[in-house]
Amino acid sequence: MTSLLTRPATQPVHITERSGWTTSTWILLVVLCGALFLDGLDISMVGVALPSIGAELAMEPSSLQWIVSGYVLGYGGLLLLGGRVSDLLGRRQVFLAAAAVFGIASVVSATVSDPSTLIALRFVKGVAAAFTVPSGLSIITTTFAEGPARSRALSIYTVCGASGFSMGLVFGGVLTEVGWRATMLLPGPLALLVFAVGWLVIPRAERAPFRFAHFDLTGAITSTGALLLLVWAVVQAPEVGWTSYRTLSALAASVLLAAAFLVTERRHAHPLVRLGIVRSLHIAHANVIGFVMFGSYAAFQFVVTLYLQDVLGWSPLAMALGFLPAGLLVVASATMMDSVMERIGTPRLIAVGMAAFVGGYLLFLRAEAGMAYAAFLLPTILLLGVGFALCFPSINSQATSGVHDDEQGLASGLVNTSVQIGGAVTLAVVTAILGSAHGGDPSTTLPGMGSAVTLVSVLTGVGLALTIVFVALQARRRPVGERGVDVEQPDRRVEA
Repeated sequence: MTSLLTRPATQPVHITERSGWTTSTWILLVVLCGALFLDGLDISMVGVALPSIGAELAMEPSSLQWIVSGYVLGYGGLLLLGGRVSDLLGRRQVFLAAAAVFGIASVVSATVSDPSTLIALRFVKGVAAAFTVPSGLSIITTTFAEGPARSRALSIYTVCGASGFSMGLVFGGVLTEVGWRATMLLPGPLALLVFAVGWLVIPRAERAPFRFAHFDLTGAITSTGALLLLVWAVVQAPEVGWTSYRTLSALAASVLLAAAFLVTERRHAHPLVRLGIVRSLHIAHANVIGFVMFGSYAAFQFVVTLYLQDVLGWSPLAMALGFLPAGLLVVASATMMDSVMERIGTPRLIAVGMAAFVGGYLLFLRAEAGMAYAAFLLPTILLLGVGFALCFPSINSQATSGVHDDEQGLASGLVNTSVQIGGAVTLAVVTAILGSAHGGDPSTTLPGMGSAVTLVSVLTGVGLALTIVFVALQARRRPVGERGVDVEQPDRRVEA
């Protein structure tokens, strides 16, 4: 195979296991995985550094949380748009531009001292990630042929994302000892390196000439507005109240914009989101489980972080090392998940992974002050690592399986939107539970912790039940397709 570094490619190369993976193939995959790794790394590192940021910049908790929420707002609000724009304007162009913006914003954010500017830069980074993630994932799914090659690439890709999130806790703990600005700076040079190498190795592909009539402007405005308002409403609800005028009006406006979006998509000749794609049961299932799985985990990690640092007095580094076994399990699984998905099928792997999550959360309910790490936290962390290792690659693979090349950006944008919105909504609910809880000895427990972890366990249990039903339905249908998933293509609109 001609090297990706020198090939004047005009179409994506459909790499298969039979054709073999060259050094250039691996370089391409490392670049795409690097962008997702940096996204997870950035989110978790900044979370560890929040207390130091608040102390130096004199930020109250109500404003400090917007350093995280600003990123989520830009990321979750524009993922759908990012996926579709990459399909229309070119995945290579969108990925490279967004990676460059992410890197520059990271470097600048390490130099500012104004809280409002810092929050604005976090929003910009979230927007950039909303374009790199779906474009990077769709480059993989259009470059690697569906089957073993794509399964292998997707398993490595999604494991890198989960590893970035896990390793960010460790890096955040180490770098915070140096200074919180180091946590802001680190992703910058790495993102610019991804841009530079990506410029050389990401293949160019022919695409139909872009015509503005093909761009669903109304759909873009209504979907982005609905998602932005939804994320904004849920992340500020714990501060202003779930029944406050600000929260209710934002949620109502989000619902109205979502309704307008659905009407637009049914009528537009070239919709931003072809609604038929979500009629496919395996895609709908992957998106729902992505919402539940990541939302529950993000909320659980938030609760445990407060418990370990504020109640038990652990340092940020000690807390990060406590979570490290989960990350190591995810990394260790990278080399085998592709063959496991091919042999067992993604629905069954998701079921086992969700069961591991439920078991881990329920075990943590035994936590008491004075318990040794090996007794109360390590079993939970190991089960969460198993859950991530099985669910993350399976969800992404299932969400993009059977989707035509020209809609891979849309499919990847959908599943990543589900993941991010799940994190924002569940975290906001758990934050409200913790904020309204009273009683208990603050030196031995975290008020509301039991209720919060119970909610997370129930939500994950619902996801497990839905997956079991999905597996049963798949078993009763016609012979399954690739990776044990019925990949019958949803009805596609005939376009002139």
